Amino acid sequence: MKLSTKGRYGLRAMIDLVQYGGEEPVSIASIAARQHISESYLEQLIARLRRAGLVISVRGACGGYVPGRKAEEISVGDVLRALEGNLDLVECPGLMEEEGGGCDGADVCVTKYVWKRINESINRTVDEIKISDLVKESREVQSRNRIPGSCCEKK
Repeated sequence: MKLSTKGRYGLRAMIDLVQYGGEEPVSIASIAARQHISESYLEQLIARLRRAGLVISVRGACGGYVPGRKAEEISVGDVLRALEGNLDLVECPGLMEEEGGGCDGADVCVTKYVWKRINESINRTVDEIKISDLVKESREVQSRNRIPGSCCEKK
């Protein structure tokens, strides 16, 4: 499985939105500048996140976007699925037997158990990681990498 720029950039945008906004709306322009993502592409990603209920649009002069839920309630899996769709590495018809699907060799195929475990592992992992965890990690990384007297240091 290889994530596209939709998933990678969208996850960065979501982290940025929580880290720099919280209760205050964050503009697409400010996220785009910090994350080095084009504004037009970011608008497309934010639209998908909004449709999934992960971000809310705030209109007005000081408008922008705020998280749709608390950062502790938004998982990486929520964000990636909103942007990429299904995260299963393998879409094995043998795994869909309970859903009325299946394939001719499903009753004798043992590889379907491998695909099932891999898919479950991927989904479990991305669902366990919360945006709040990544925001915390981002703040720690930024704090460690600040060099005294640099342009990034607050005076």
